[in-house]
Amino acid sequence: METRVTALPKLFIGIDIHKRSWKIHCSTDLFAGKSFTMPPEPEKLYQYVQKHFPDYQVTTAYEAGCCGYSAHRSFESFGWKSLVVNPADIHRKGKERHTKTDRIDAQLISRELKDGRLEGIIVPGKEREELRSLFRRRNELVKDLRRIKCMIKMQLLYFGIKVPPEFDNDHWSHAFRNWVDSQQFNYPTARETMASKMRTFRFIDKELRDVSSQLRAYCRKHFKEDYYLLRSIPGIGGIVAVGIITELGDLRRFSSLKHLAGYVGLVPGIYQSGATSRSMGMSPRCHGLIRSYYVEAAWQAIRTDPV
Repeated sequence: METRVTALPKLFIGIDIHKRSWKIHCSTDLFAGKSFTMPPEPEKLYQYVQKHFPDYQVTTAYEAGCCGYSAHRSFESFGWKSLVVNPADIHRKGKERHTKTDRIDAQLISRELKDGRLEGIIVPGKEREELRSLFRRRNELVKDLRRIKCMIKMQLLYFGIKVPPEFDNDHWSHAFRNWVDSQQFNYPTARETMASKMRTFRFIDKELRDVSSQLRAYCRKHFKEDYYLLRSIPGIGGIVAVGIITELGDLRRFSSLKHLAGYVGLVPGIYQSGATSRSMGMSPRCHGLIRSYYVEAAWQAIRTDPV
């Protein structure tokens, strides 16, 4: 009787990715596999698989993190199935929560992948990923601007200079900036301290305005329909619309409003056991930046609500 192979053998590769090295764990349908360390180069892993598992159907997975999606795209270019997973979604047994090494992490990913319990995150296309980098750069500039403002006001307070009531607010008008520039000190060193901080403030302020303008212009040109649909919603302005487009992508991928709310983190946590049931407040699992944007947009929308 002739024996025929009706299905390809499967190889499951769990990867713990780091900047200088990868910890790899390979397993198949028939054996638990082995772990080894290799340089962080997808081509080297491809050569290893071609040498030792030439006719296998390959599936890889690694945790989302600072190394981005370049490895994922390389694996897919090899014809492999690749998943990028949320680290919080990898199941750990009780004893495994108290022991963590790169080798154990790679084994856990390979095991969960083999058992079919892993679900990958949505990997953005290169265009959206690079647009997201510019949006996150804007968020960095917002934090830097807030920090330098605090430093300037702290310096004025330290020198005993009282800010006039008409300027003592979050809005830094040109009149307030000119007032800070006009302050007199006993020695030139203090003058240079304040001048240096004001130069930093003006530089960050200009960068923030330029980046914000570039984001809005790009979305108006390349995501015109979605951008203006979002802008038509009360409370959502240009930057919030850009944030939704860059961070959430196409909202049509969410099956329902509940699905979207769960992803953003606008859902309450709940604890229920027997007759005991209590709300745990806002879920800690969220997209922090977009959740804050949604909350601020809701407060703005209230102003236009006739009720």
